[in-house]
Amino acid sequence: MNRSAHSAVKVLVLAGVLIVMLWTSSAAPARASLRLVEGSVQDSTGSRWVWPVPPPHSISRGFQAPATRYSAGHRGIDIAAGAGEPISAPTDAVVHFSGRVVDRPVLTLETSDGLLISMEPVDSSVPSGALVAKGDVIATSARGGHCDAACVHLGVRRDGEYVNPLLFLGGLERAILLPLT
Repeated sequence: MNRSAHSAVKVLVLAGVLIVMLWTSSAAPARASLRLVEGSVQDSTGSRWVWPVPPPHSISRGFQAPATRYSAGHRGIDIAAGAGEPISAPTDAVVHFSGRVVDRPVLTLETSDGLLISMEPVDSSVPSGALVAKGDVIATSARGGHCDAACVHLGVRRDGEYVNPLLFLGGLERAILLPLT
């Protein structure tokens, strides 16, 4: 291959890479950035979530990541709550779903950065599409599901995968890496 043909191939490859980079960055949805701060995640506004139930915040069952997408696990946390307790929006969001799933009342919120926050069992009259602000009372604890008025289950999905809600509420201990020896 002569020198001018080699240069032309380089230019075409670089142009192709540039086009792919521009296309993927413009096709990706705009998302607020998240950063880790003191064992919790803050959004690009520097805001950490508030707990959906009033204090004290007692976790009756913690997050247990499943080994695979379809394996057993506990895809959220169960927070102790008495019947009829007010439930607050953990962060600013839009009501994505409000209704019954199988045998329990569920409320799902969607944040501006694409997280889905589900709470159950909760009774809510807030309609789908409504904007809610962090700390707004949006429901009351109800009966049904595995909690049955003794707790509220809080689940969080990022890109379709369940993640530990304590990442956003604080309370996760920092990982400590130990030496191999």
